[in-house]
Amino acid sequence: MPNTRSRCVLCRALCLLLAVTHIALSLFALPVTAKGAGESASCEVSAIGKTALYPGELSAHSAVLMDADSGKVFYEKNADTRLPMASTTKIMTALCAVELGELTDVIRVDARAVGIEGSSIYLSAGERLTLHQLLYALLLASANDAAVAIAIGTAGSVEAFVDYMNQKAEKLGLEDTHFENPHGLDAEEHYTTAYELALIARELLSHPILRTVCATRKTTIPQGENPGARLVVNHNKMLRYYRGCIGVKTGFTKRSGRCLVSAAEREGLTLIAVTLSASDDWNDHTKLLDAGFETYERVTLCQSGGYETMVPVTGGKEGYVVVHNTKEVAITLPRDRSALHCTVELPRFLFATVDANQTIGRLVFRCDVEGDGKSEVLATVPLSTAYAVERKKPKGLFEHLLARLLRQADT
Repeated sequence: MPNTRSRCVLCRALCLLLAVTHIALSLFALPVTAKGAGESASCEVSAIGKTALYPGELSAHSAVLMDADSGKVFYEKNADTRLPMASTTKIMTALCAVELGELTDVIRVDARAVGIEGSSIYLSAGERLTLHQLLYALLLASANDAAVAIAIGTAGSVEAFVDYMNQKAEKLGLEDTHFENPHGLDAEEHYTTAYELALIARELLSHPILRTVCATRKTTIPQGENPGARLVVNHNKMLRYYRGCIGVKTGFTKRSGRCLVSAAEREGLTLIAVTLSASDDWNDHTKLLDAGFETYERVTLCQSGGYETMVPVTGGKEGYVVVHNTKEVAITLPRDRSALHCTVELPRFLFATVDANQTIGRLVFRCDVEGDGKSEVLATVPLSTAYAVERKKPKGLFEHLLARLLRQADT
């Protein structure tokens, strides 16, 4: 049996061994960076720098060009000036209509909707149409009678519907937009700005049904018992003359002048152009959209599952866990940008137990900034575990002590 001194020496040796192991593993667990690519469930995407965009001379008093995905403004001219919006009002009318009713709802045309001045599909009192059919009349033919029929049919009255429109504007964070009617005929307190109208259009484009409706060039809707009696043609000429155009809405009154909201999509990049009080709006929008597509592009930083690796697991029933990204991530970038870089940030190992879908690292995408030798972070993408790894029970006293010390080192 060893004497007391021998036991002390043995204890010191064991403690020294554990201390060395503790320090070594602590160093081993420091984060590491390496080159790679990928993405996950929730990521942070930053707008890159400021790139000048020159659409040329515009006739519009107020104009905006916006990235539909990020909401970033690429060009603006008097973008925060309050102006009348004419029938571009109907973008908000459509948004509120689909929130208040179902597309299949049958709306009986109220007598108050008949004979409204301006654009019309000549509805008759008592006529029955679905909300979906009335939306085509609203967004293609810009029918004012359809706007009133929708308002009464979904909210009970024009006044209640307009209240809802203004509540919706508040929810969208719009501070310079106010509605007095659902069609856009002139009214003193009926106004918006080019910037906020672009935000309303961006909201509409997020609704697949409304996106489809406003991109439709022509269709037919019933009149009485005749299912295809009304031919409804879209007033937006951009749909026919501009490649990639997907909407959105025209407008005009003598007070407002020509108003136009257009959207176009090319190679994954969707742009929204807005002009208010423009004498040559078709050419203005062509200039804006052309400049946008020439200057910017949509870049896929990583495909879903595009990055996958294995991270060792200490004290687990399995020796490693697969780590990956789970979603595709794309970002709008200038075409003349500097080189892109991706850095993978992961620990060298994990301690069991490891949960499934546990975020343990990230991908960091950067772009070089010309002139100062620095780089700008474009996006950070979480990396998560593909499955769980349970902790295995220590088999002996030494393994139990070692596992306990490892856990204390981790905390």
